[in-house]
Amino acid sequence: MSFTNLNIDYVGKFKVFGSLSLALILASVVGLFTKGLNYGVDFSGGVEVQVKFAERVELGQLREVMQENKVPLSQLQSIGDDTQNEFLLKLESDKGDLNAVSNQVGSVLTSKYGEGKFEILKNDIVGPKAGAELRISAFKALLWAIVAIMIYLALRFDYKFAPGAIAALIHDVTIIIGAFILTQKEFSLQIVAALLAIIGYSVNDTVVIYDRVREIETMHPELSTFQTINRALNETMSRTIITSATVLGVSVVMLVWGGPVIQDFFFAMTIGVILGVYSTIFIAIPMTAFYEKFVDKKTVA
Repeated sequence: MSFTNLNIDYVGKFKVFGSLSLALILASVVGLFTKGLNYGVDFSGGVEVQVKFAERVELGQLREVMQENKVPLSQLQSIGDDTQNEFLLKLESDKGDLNAVSNQVGSVLTSKYGEGKFEILKNDIVGPKAGAELRISAFKALLWAIVAIMIYLALRFDYKFAPGAIAALIHDVTIIIGAFILTQKEFSLQIVAALLAIIGYSVNDTVVIYDRVREIETMHPELSTFQTINRALNETMSRTIITSATVLGVSVVMLVWGGPVIQDFFFAMTIGVILGVYSTIFIAIPMTAFYEKFVDKKTVA
């Protein structure tokens, strides 16, 4: 597959796609302060119980049992296919002693299904204070990852390349968070891990194109910055499409058939791969040209 003959003006489309991205970012920020994220047990505190039954149990029936016995159930989902008979119960954190809430689940299951008819595979308890601290630490990890990448790019290339890459990373993370606000999917530690993976993937794609930009600048100093960037993007498009399509294909397969335990992780990854390519082409690289134009006061067109 070759795209070396392409001559698309990517920089010229910056205003259109920049406006679209700005609208999505603003919507995500507004959603964060109005609707908010649906934090998982990791971040909000509570009890998470994974149970496996010896015989088939219907999801609806299990929910009714919990509700009839006033178990503070916030979420219930099956794990794997129906033959596994495994369920994940998430309980609210503001219903008194968390250990008592956890013990209540075992008592209700024993009373309803009998001793030895089920096995508790996991029983995680996170206090509200610990959850809040973990939430702050997770967002700090994202922030420090972005700062470290900014320093690396400034040292590896030139300071003019750093702002565009950082803007693209903030763009990707913010819109993914917006997607979780919109869908109210659970935001947990595994989603933070997905965001960190997306940051790494996105910046890798950006660095490849930055390398090509610098090569063309050296070989063809007569070209303007706009021409250099457009040429670099067109020449690396084959690599971008093949790499991104491969990663996206795996991510979509895992999203559809991977099961509920990892579904949210690959939901974030799928959006992140698409955004990573989009932001590299239409946000990060063009911003380098506009940085030179408005900050360094160079002629770029």
